[in-house]
Amino acid sequence: MLSRLLTITRRLLPMQPMRHLLPSSCVLCGQTDREALCQPCRQRYFMVRPRRCVQCAMPIPTTAKEIRCGDCLKNKPAFDATVVATDYAAPADQLVLALKFGATLPLAPLLADMLHASVQHYTERGLPLPTLMTAVPLGVRRLRERGFNQSLEIARPLARSLGVRLDPQLLVRLRDTQAQATLPNDERKRNMRRAFVVPTGTMNHVRGAHIGVVDDVITTGETLNEIAETLKRFGARRVTNIVFARTVAK
Repeated sequence: MLSRLLTITRRLLPMQPMRHLLPSSCVLCGQTDREALCQPCRQRYFMVRPRRCVQCAMPIPTTAKEIRCGDCLKNKPAFDATVVATDYAAPADQLVLALKFGATLPLAPLLADMLHASVQHYTERGLPLPTLMTAVPLGVRRLRERGFNQSLEIARPLARSLGVRLDPQLLVRLRDTQAQATLPNDERKRNMRRAFVVPTGTMNHVRGAHIGVVDDVITTGETLNEIAETLKRFGARRVTNIVFARTVAK
């Protein structure tokens, strides 16, 4: 995994800031290209759009009569919709890991570009566009350790391309929660309970708004569900998750 992250990093570093003037190389196949991701790789790995639950983005059978999966019908999440660009599987997972743990920040605009295409795909089919966007906030300790918030790095170019205002301070994480990936599924909800709050200065922005919450990966959805519950408690009208990759249950 480390060697793969280093390879992606080396391919991206020469790309900035003249990526549209000089040839670079595709981050996945290494072929010379003016874009960070060549069209053959984009077509091969990211253009297939399986039918997904409108609420949690889990793949559902094409023959299903409902637009929501059984889990969302049984236990309705606080968020109203989820848009994803791809499943969290190779090679998309390597892009996420290179950004998140390899600090390969030039990947953020690429992930945002693929998310933009997904948002357009769903808005063309009737899903409303958020009126305000934010990113899942990191705790103080984790932000200090990492030096950046990968979700915010994706949200910035995405918000610009969609023409939607981004408010990075819309939510505050009250405490450094344990990493969700280290916990069993039944402990994740308790770990996130009351972890977020809407500060006084942004309460008026939340009230009545349709808010898009940007993240890199959705797994069980507990973090995003807690955020949606918090936003709706402070008056949000609708919450849409906009997430690069979706972990698919095996």
